[in-house]
Amino acid sequence: MRYVSIDPHTGKQSHSFPTLEPGELRDALAGSERAFGIWRRTSLEGRARVLRGAASELRRTANEHAVLMAEEMGKPLEAGRAEAEKCAWVCDYYAEHAARFLADEPVQTDAAKSYVSYRPLGPVLAIMPWNFPYWQVFRFAAPALMAGNAVLLKHAPNVPRCARRLEQLLADAGLPEGCFQSLFLTDQQAGAVIRNRRVRGVTLTGSVRAGQAVARQAGARIKKTVLELGGSDPYLILEDADVEAAASACVQSRLVNSGQSCIAAKRFIVLAAVRDEFVDAVVERMRAAQVGSPLQDGTDVGPQAREDLRDKLHDQVRDSLAKGARCLLGGEVPDRPGWYYPPTVLVDVKRGMPAYGEELFGPVASILTARDRRAAIRLANDTSFGLGAAVFTADLAEGERIARDELHAGCCFVNTFVRSDPRLPFGGVMDSGYGRELGRLGILEFVNAKTVWVA
Repeated sequence: MRYVSIDPHTGKQSHSFPTLEPGELRDALAGSERAFGIWRRTSLEGRARVLRGAASELRRTANEHAVLMAEEMGKPLEAGRAEAEKCAWVCDYYAEHAARFLADEPVQTDAAKSYVSYRPLGPVLAIMPWNFPYWQVFRFAAPALMAGNAVLLKHAPNVPRCARRLEQLLADAGLPEGCFQSLFLTDQQAGAVIRNRRVRGVTLTGSVRAGQAVARQAGARIKKTVLELGGSDPYLILEDADVEAAASACVQSRLVNSGQSCIAAKRFIVLAAVRDEFVDAVVERMRAAQVGSPLQDGTDVGPQAREDLRDKLHDQVRDSLAKGARCLLGGEVPDRPGWYYPPTVLVDVKRGMPAYGEELFGPVASILTARDRRAAIRLANDTSFGLGAAVFTADLAEGERIARDELHAGCCFVNTFVRSDPRLPFGGVMDSGYGRELGRLGILEFVNAKTVWVA
């Protein structure tokens, strides 16, 4: 197996890297343990300096990173620059707030002194996907490093140059050698790393199947895991919603990262009273999206990251059409080089279709019609996923009630699209995984909450 960089715009290979030899992997694991011994004793102020340095470098070289993401997984330049900036933000956020998040917490007991202290666990393996090749890494690595852990990264095999650039960036910022290592591993080697005694935890962002495999292997060794898996996010458009504003937010979410996002809007559940108006507004905005080279400013939708993923998406669309859905826009693979798929709108989507029950990882909007609010909520929750959800309504109190009490998801938004934010915990329930990233909960996932009692 090799890690291969292929330009999704042209389909041409540019770089290829071998996976590690057994001796190289042993050295990497030993180096991670040594680096942890140094880093865990580094003051929070010293750790913060490194993360602030990384943030500064990310901002200074944002366009370089955007070009690299465009060349490896097809992300449009504007989105790549925004991703680099968001990574800088999460570094600065934890550099500023980690001391407060990790401060000892006194607890009144019979002891002369008792408290909870948050101490790092050790090397943590991060198995990360290709769709946000910088952000997915930093949203875990920033809090994990600030907590004093070392990081071993197994990135997706189609973004090896991004993986190497991340390692170099953190080294340039002053992180001790071995504290963040990008390892080109086979799946079998990744399993060996999970089982290795030096590794104290595992975090994965990826498919349900990958999450199940990691959970089994880590569970067999009694190791902490955090899993952020897929999503089939429902967006409810109620009869009193501002339809134009709702359609704009829905399309923006559906097309983020060319539709390749776990928290992109997937299923639009619109009440019958405003169904036609909403459908027309969505089709108009999807049709207006600019499809083109990710290296060209102004592109809204670039190519899909891999040919097999584009083909799977098309199969899901065709299967849904064969089962009764109607296509109002797109739905055909364009005759051009690269792995492009057009913005597509499906209506009359029903249970039993891939567009209803599966995650469509691309620029395809599935529109479902509900007769009333209760039916809309039922449709929204009729999924095995539970990552994000949104509701659009003029009644903010009712929207908040539905978001808080009715929707089965880890992140619920009112009158806007779902997004991650360093200040708030991020994660899902059910098949979307468990554990949380970001916010205070994110930095506490890979620490030992240690009770200290002084008689």
